Amino acid sequence: MSSFHALHHADRPLLLPNAWDYASAAALADRGFPAVGTTSLGVAAAAGKPDGVAATRAETVDLARRLRGLPCLVSVDVEGGFSDDPAAVADLVAELAELGVAGVNIEDGRPDGTLAPIHRQRQVIAAAKARVPEMFVNARTDTHWLRPATAAALPEAVRRIQEYAGAGADGVFVPGVVDDEAIAALVAAVDAPLNVLFAPGRHTVAQLAGLGVRRISTGSLLFRAALDAALRTAAAVAEGGPIAADLVGYAEIQRLLG
Repeated sequence: MSSFHALHHADRPLLLPNAWDYASAAALADRGFPAVGTTSLGVAAAAGKPDGVAATRAETVDLARRLRGLPCLVSVDVEGGFSDDPAAVADLVAELAELGVAGVNIEDGRPDGTLAPIHRQRQVIAAAKARVPEMFVNARTDTHWLRPATAAALPEAVRRIQEYAGAGADGVFVPGVVDDEAIAALVAAVDAPLNVLFAPGRHTVAQLAGLGVRRISTGSLLFRAALDAALRTAAAVAEGGPIAADLVGYAEIQRLLG
């Protein structure tokens, strides 16, 4: 079992913070997080491109290249794989593996708001695992993003994560699910480690651990928090308001970039 796989089977869930550039990833690694993920929204926004429309393959690979050598394991969000061809997705996974990436997150949501056919996602997962058996493939289903208020979301999520695990996925991810009973049902439905997206005000790490969740992602939360802090600070400068005195300093950032 690889180090990254082992983190999903430890005594506590893997808390995976998501970075959007080298500095954010380096800072998280420096704080002692054993693994860092990337956020497709943050990567796309930093490049001035929309998220989820397969527009940032080059930026995603470039970020993975720059993160190699950090003292942490790296998992990369590749949206839907930036291709409808399972072989091309497998090529991408192999390229990332050569850069030292330990895991990839592959989603089934499409730009038009639909879910990819299950058989297609099974083919993608199987192709990726066949090409790079050691890569941790986290298979994400967007049932709760696209159908959050419908009764069909949970049974469809169960069906999809079972199919994806059956195709070889090492972990399964259902972002947008927040209800304790739904999370417990997903945990019970599949042997693969369940990943959920941390929901501020709804979740705690201890609560999710008690439900059997094995991986907790922050998604775009840290990127949005950083952008919000930048806007608040700019407004405080303009309006003469108080500004936090304990910000990360220039010397600290220089050390991280080192």
